[in-house]
Amino acid sequence: MFRIKAVLFCSLFFSIAFAQDFEVSPVLMSFDANPGEIQTKQINLINHSSKPQRYTLKVSDYEIDNNGNKKPVPAGTTQRSCADWITINPSLIELNPNQSASIDALMTVPKNGFSSKWCMIMVEVAKEQTSFEADKTLATGVLIVPRIVILVKQSPKSNNSYKATISGLKEVTKPDDAQRNFEVQITNLGDNVIDANVNLALADLQTAKEEKFNPVKVTVYPDGVRVVKLQLPKQLAKGKYALAAILDYGHRQPLAGTQMMLEVK
Repeated sequence: MFRIKAVLFCSLFFSIAFAQDFEVSPVLMSFDANPGEIQTKQINLINHSSKPQRYTLKVSDYEIDNNGNKKPVPAGTTQRSCADWITINPSLIELNPNQSASIDALMTVPKNGFSSKWCMIMVEVAKEQTSFEADKTLATGVLIVPRIVILVKQSPKSNNSYKATISGLKEVTKPDDAQRNFEVQITNLGDNVIDANVNLALADLQTAKEEKFNPVKVTVYPDGVRVVKLQLPKQLAKGKYALAAILDYGHRQPLAGTQMMLEVK
């Protein structure tokens, strides 16, 4: 079985994650409790090692930059935090080799909890250090803890606020690039996380022939802005073109777009 020998920060496209010799699923947990409701979901944990292991489950928050990178921050320090709404039971567990367990994650939404919130659960090996190991850690200043992160999202069923815009299409191609590179900004003005497709469409102004290119998938959180990179072939026929970037984020919302003129000499 495949093992990743490093700290693993989960991707939205995986439902199971491995870190050294333990396994966690799911790594994306979506709640849709309405205000005043409680929902429970299970976290599945398996010890694949050859010895008993203790694991801790800690709730934290995270911040997201314009490129979608997530940075852990202390629980309760972000405006959209639901860290105080979630309870893990048990938060400390010991498993024998090849033993598995289901852990409850309870989301308790207050009566005024109408907005989308998020946090994360960090599943770590609770490693007890010997005196020698502790001294070594102090000397090096580095303590590597195997960890798997579960992203948690909460948005009420009644929350139908979806709105996003696309803007700022520009070329960022460098002389040694193999393709023509472009950037565009996606802004989430609604109150739900959106999973969007963004693609380029190139129209020849002389022939009116249009070509569409494969979409890039992107997740944008409420109040967030994502910079999306898009590409065209380096070799295009000479002429004048209208280049459009098109945003499709579903939920019965109209397509959005932004465009620029492109001349190939």
